[in-house]
Amino acid sequence: MRKQQNFAQPSITTTYAGEFAGKYIAAALLSAKTLDNQYITIMPNVKFKSVIQKIAVDSIVNDASCNFTTSGTVALSERILEPKELQVNLELCKQEFVDSWEALQLGYSAFDEIPKDFNDFLISYVGGKVAQSTEISIWQGAAATNGQFGGIYNALSSSVVAGGTNAPVTSSVSGSITSANVLTALNALVDAIPQTVYGKEDLMIYVPTNVVKAYQQALAGGAQGANGWNNQMNVGEKPLNFNGIELAFCPGLASSAMVAAQKSNLYFGTGLLSDHNEVRVLDMANLDGSQNYRIIMRYTAGTQYGIGEDIAIHKNY
Repeated sequence: MRKQQNFAQPSITTTYAGEFAGKYIAAALLSAKTLDNQYITIMPNVKFKSVIQKIAVDSIVNDASCNFTTSGTVALSERILEPKELQVNLELCKQEFVDSWEALQLGYSAFDEIPKDFNDFLISYVGGKVAQSTEISIWQGAAATNGQFGGIYNALSSSVVAGGTNAPVTSSVSGSITSANVLTALNALVDAIPQTVYGKEDLMIYVPTNVVKAYQQALAGGAQGANGWNNQMNVGEKPLNFNGIELAFCPGLASSAMVAAQKSNLYFGTGLLSDHNEVRVLDMANLDGSQNYRIIMRYTAGTQYGIGEDIAIHKNY
């Protein structure tokens, strides 16, 4: 008597919660270019909110005397970094996955069994999309907008408009940047960097895609002479460095927006160990008979800057 073979499709329903979801959340968030290159300070364990203390001292050195006399002034202030709760709810058709996955990994079953490492593959795919969204929010996100958290450049720009204390310094040049004026714009931004910050090891100029392209074109010729930087003309990548200051390429920055700051003065916060974290993969075949699978991701993210007076910006408007 012949035995009947059953080719049942296995369920891939898997749940990672709390700190167990942390490694998947980290892989998604920290793949954003700004974070992957550690261009800003990352605070990975902010469960609810974190207080960033600012200390300003003045005239602390006085002439010596026999008595203890308090010298100078010390002013304490604080800024709050409060990550926003975000989520991903995505449903994908298994059939679409079949067309893009190698037949060997799918096996030879007529039912196209999902390989055992499919969970990681799917989470990685969605994580890449989360990283793209995170990169944009880091700089130009608005907390009031669905799916975004407050961005650094938006906060700095709003602080300039509002005026008052802790606002950044603005460059004397503003507006759109092209290969014809990129060197002028960078020179003006450097001039706006506070004297107390210029020369610090972690000082960077954060630039968007169009400024990087304009700078490469400017160094290829024209401003650098007929043969361009190092006589290379249009051959090879030119160094992203302006007069000794590293240009940090941040695709999330809006076109022509630039920020000069110490990376120790810019913060990204998330709760990798938070109980709110969740990564869940659901195979819907055993639930509703469909060929769909769902991925759910819950996490937190937010940004903040410390001392606004130590930051200079180029306004793109």
